[in-house]
Amino acid sequence: MTSEILVEQPPARFNMAAYAIGRAAAERPAAPALLVVDDAAAGSPAEVWTFAELQDAVLRVAGALRASGLEPGARILIRLDNTSAYALLFFGAIAGGFVPLPTSSQLTEHEARFLLEDSGAQAAALGRGSLDLSDIPAGVRLFEADEIARMIATGRMAAYADTASDDPAFLIYTSGTTASPKGVLHGHRSAFGRRPMYQGWYGIGPNDRMLHAGAFNWTFTLGTGLTDPWVNGATSIIYTGEKDPALWPRLITQTGATLFAAVPGLYRQILKYAEPGPGDLGALRHGLMAGETPPPGLFEGWKDRTGREIYEALGMSEISTYVSASPTVPRKDGAVGTAQAGRRVVVLPQEGGTDPLPFGEEGLLAVHRSDPGLMLGYWNRPDEETAVYRGDWFIGGDIAAMDEDGYVFHRGRANDLMKALGYRVSPLEVEAVLAGHPDVAEVACAEVRVRDDVSVIGAFIVPRPGVSADTSEIERFAMEQLAAYKRPRAFVLVDSLPRTANGKVMRSRLVLPTPSVPRRSS
Repeated sequence: MTSEILVEQPPARFNMAAYAIGRAAAERPAAPALLVVDDAAAGSPAEVWTFAELQDAVLRVAGALRASGLEPGARILIRLDNTSAYALLFFGAIAGGFVPLPTSSQLTEHEARFLLEDSGAQAAALGRGSLDLSDIPAGVRLFEADEIARMIATGRMAAYADTASDDPAFLIYTSGTTASPKGVLHGHRSAFGRRPMYQGWYGIGPNDRMLHAGAFNWTFTLGTGLTDPWVNGATSIIYTGEKDPALWPRLITQTGATLFAAVPGLYRQILKYAEPGPGDLGALRHGLMAGETPPPGLFEGWKDRTGREIYEALGMSEISTYVSASPTVPRKDGAVGTAQAGRRVVVLPQEGGTDPLPFGEEGLLAVHRSDPGLMLGYWNRPDEETAVYRGDWFIGGDIAAMDEDGYVFHRGRANDLMKALGYRVSPLEVEAVLAGHPDVAEVACAEVRVRDDVSVIGAFIVPRPGVSADTSEIERFAMEQLAAYKRPRAFVLVDSLPRTANGKVMRSRLVLPTPSVPRRSS
């Protein structure tokens, strides 16, 4: 079940941005590194960046940040619009030895302010009108969009910072087992730790063109869509226009994409609204999928309609993807794939212990702590960090079984985390917000299935006694307090919540009434 092979480690001195961009800039300076498409009907990309141009911009940003007076290691919250400037600032900060904190533009001011304060960020890069500047903590250096543009164009170039592989490189926030998001701190070595994905999931080479369906601010995009293609000398393609699912086959064909990465829900929408055939996807070899559990029949439907495979991967914010299928690891029904070559992955008993379970038995999926892709730790949460390690194994909370061939069958989450639009969302975080509404006495949230192929977040609300609760009012409250991907799509009034004898909410028993039509919130 576990191999004693040594996990490959990065050099002691290692800078993530230099690894991602520097080698290709030296070896293939004129090759296209990044294409930005903002109009699916346009005949050419809005932006084309060669590797030489990409490195020039990233090092100018690094130099400008240093000239601003920020100290090495300073955390910089990024809340820019979905443009290339987002990526250039992210990699420029890492190149300069700073620690960017990428955040979603969908976050409300309340959520963004929490991240700013919890991270202790010394600077924030803000898009126009993205935050009330009067609420920015004293001492935080502000960079607005125009200043970032000047950094990219005219900043004085700096060399890549001489960082250690274990130095902090970036900080991301993820929903966890608490009512507030928690910071996951990654080192520069995390990019090196992604090496098993190159052939263990992508099957990528320097002539590939990776089209990623996500926005620049998503870590799925920053990793799978940008970092990994660039390391391999391949071209990254990001679409920033209208997200109409019917447009993707045209985009795939027009951009010459050979690889396409998206969440399962988008593949489903493409099949439904674009109705692609084998001749409608141009040079695409196969699709890549991660972020949530795929609906039944998706793999077969995509292959039947397009003639292409989709390769799924399983991961988490703390390590990215580590189990996957690939062109060399055929998909097996019901399984995500196998542990990527070079990773040590086992299934441990849920009740404790470090001895791997026999084949076929369900337990907690675990990764060896020597994996360079693993996080440095949780930001200012030592208790939670201790809880996820059992001996030499990191346990992320996924329940799984492994067969004799090493295929991993994912059975869900041990901590009730919900999946929405590819994001992990803690029910505790959503519940803590909704509980603040004056009409709510109790609330529980869960991922609920509304059709065989669609799941949404459902909020089950016990109204305060004597109150005539209105779910539309509670929905409006949620829209003001929660990012769009965290908002429940179904609001249900109930007399009581199902609980165990010890009083714990039984989220598995939260189901929508039949028939149910979830609300849509913008």
